[in-house]
Amino acid sequence: METEQRGQPAGIVYFIGAGPGDPDLITVKGRGLIARADVIIYAGSLVDPAVLDVARPDAEVYDSAGLKLEAQIRVMDEAVRQGKMVARVHTGDPSIFGATLEQMRELDRLGVAYTIVPGVSSAFAAAAALGIEYTVPGDTQTVIFTRLSGRTPVPDSEALQLLAAHRSSMVIFLSAGMVPRVVEELAAAGYEPGTPVAVVYRASWADQLVVRGTLGDIATQVEAAEVTHQALIVVSPALDPAKAH
Repeated sequence: METEQRGQPAGIVYFIGAGPGDPDLITVKGRGLIARADVIIYAGSLVDPAVLDVARPDAEVYDSAGLKLEAQIRVMDEAVRQGKMVARVHTGDPSIFGATLEQMRELDRLGVAYTIVPGVSSAFAAAAALGIEYTVPGDTQTVIFTRLSGRTPVPDSEALQLLAAHRSSMVIFLSAGMVPRVVEELAAAGYEPGTPVAVVYRASWADQLVVRGTLGDIATQVEAAEVTHQALIVVSPALDPAKAH
């Protein structure tokens, strides 16, 4: 990895956080880099195509959904070696479940320069949609970002039941299709059936959906809403109306 400097020449990969969905929630810097990029690789299933409206007409644009890791790295490596600037556009912020680590390891191996441009995480767009602050004075000053174990395993020491014991705010990613498991883990941690829980589908997108419920009924509500992916589960003292304001 190389630290970006003013006037840095082309021949570099920028990992850009495109924000949670709303095209206007990308940073000014991220948008400017996309406008200058020679090559753009974006997460087509997760990034609003409107984010690319500023791209140059002659820019090479690839949807990473149709490219395996090896192909993505090959495109980036060849472009950088030709002195081109690559915008690798990810959803939210690249540092949170961004699948950037495997790419950066390969670029390091090849000696390809890259730098990271942070973005707005969907966790923060979800808080905005819910109208809450995750850090509630007197209740919690900690926010945990986590997920249930699935195709990507979670260490035993980070099992949801153990994390839930802290009673801090939790934002649970990549688990919307496993809400009954989330409920089971939280109940095992001592959470009462009346504990407020929210699920935010596609935070900040035009079709955003907020499902509010309790530990006792959230699984039923989410099933009825047919939410199975692209959603965050939020468990926090901030969801208690008496503590939110």
